[in-house]
Amino acid sequence: MTRYHLGRLAVCALTAAVAVLPATPAAAHGGAVLPAIQPRAETPTLYDDEAGGNADADDPAIWRNPADPDRSLVVATAKEGGLRVYDLDAHLVQSIAAPPAPGPDDAPGRFNNVDLVHGLRLTTGRADLAVTTDRGSDRLRIYRVDPAAPGRPLTDVTDPAAAPVFSADQAEINEERTAYGLATWTDRSTGRSYALVSRRERTTLALLELTPTASGRVGYRKVRTLDLPASFRLPDGTSWSPCAEPGELPQVEGMVVDPANGTLYAGQEDVGVWRLPADLTGTPRLVDKVREYGVAATYDEAADECVAGHDPGYGGARLSADVEGLTLLQESDGDGYLLASSQGDDTFAAYDRELGEDNEYEGGFRVTAASAALDGSEECDGAAVLNQPLGDRFPDGLLVVQDGHDTPGDGERAATGFKFVDLGDVKDALDD
Repeated sequence: MTRYHLGRLAVCALTAAVAVLPATPAAAHGGAVLPAIQPRAETPTLYDDEAGGNADADDPAIWRNPADPDRSLVVATAKEGGLRVYDLDAHLVQSIAAPPAPGPDDAPGRFNNVDLVHGLRLTTGRADLAVTTDRGSDRLRIYRVDPAAPGRPLTDVTDPAAAPVFSADQAEINEERTAYGLATWTDRSTGRSYALVSRRERTTLALLELTPTASGRVGYRKVRTLDLPASFRLPDGTSWSPCAEPGELPQVEGMVVDPANGTLYAGQEDVGVWRLPADLTGTPRLVDKVREYGVAATYDEAADECVAGHDPGYGGARLSADVEGLTLLQESDGDGYLLASSQGDDTFAAYDRELGEDNEYEGGFRVTAASAALDGSEECDGAAVLNQPLGDRFPDGLLVVQDGHDTPGDGERAATGFKFVDLGDVKDALDD
């Protein structure tokens, strides 16, 4: 019997029409050892305790300064610690606190995921925006990027009238089934910009249109929602749901949209990677499954973990739960890769971006220590890639990955951070 700590998922009936792609062959990575890539820089360690401001690294986004690529920025979430902005040397540029709790019994702000919108038309002119999910208040927070203010490049432009994404009132917000994962999307056919938001401990995805106000701020309106499945029919005719605490469903966090064709990729953490239209119409398709897919397990309340039984062999070969950060490596000819963080085995999987290739698996890699002082990435949550030159530091582009165990450090404190990886090294590894 295998024990694994989850505490997230539960049994539920199928809630969406779904097409599942053929099962992945059982041979993991063809028996090959994945190439190792070393980071070039790392951000200062964040500590998830009172002394560290309860800061916990989660998800990054890369903003390119078109006028001066050397002055590009990385915007990253630190959960209750708010937002952090770094330069390309991974030095801290700006720290933004999450909002305080509205009442003594309410949760404070907690920034979970972040993504960028480019050139949104505001009354003050076009602007690039950093959009983040505040899961503590079940809202989006929106920040304008100002390249002319190098010390404080982000300014809050959130419409104060913005309503909760999923909750009806503060009491429901306090149940913590709130805005969680995030991906932005600008529809090229209409020019309208959206945020796709997942719900914590639920399978729901919401499409929110970003709406500029007359005062120069930005709000949002809900267009539609879609529920991914929580239960799956296995090849032997039985039904399976990932194990978790009672009442919890298999949530989505990592998401990214291909801007060329409006395809959303969504990582359902203990299930796999879905592909579906970003407007949340049509039929979701499961691109790849986690290895644990189909494994029956029982939740042990006393130990707060799942006890797994026999593996029937229905899972995939490349991803170990949780599926986390999804990001898109775009190439000018329409080619490129969908990159996925396989948190359970500290690897990253790459899939062909082209739908004509049915997102075929193309290889993988690890981010490992460059030195005793510069470690790699373990249990990676969020990831972001930009395949554009970023000055002298990263002329071939940049990959930023979260590190769930920043070392060396004080072993008594939960330590996290972000690693900066030269994208040329990633492409070389995937081309081998």
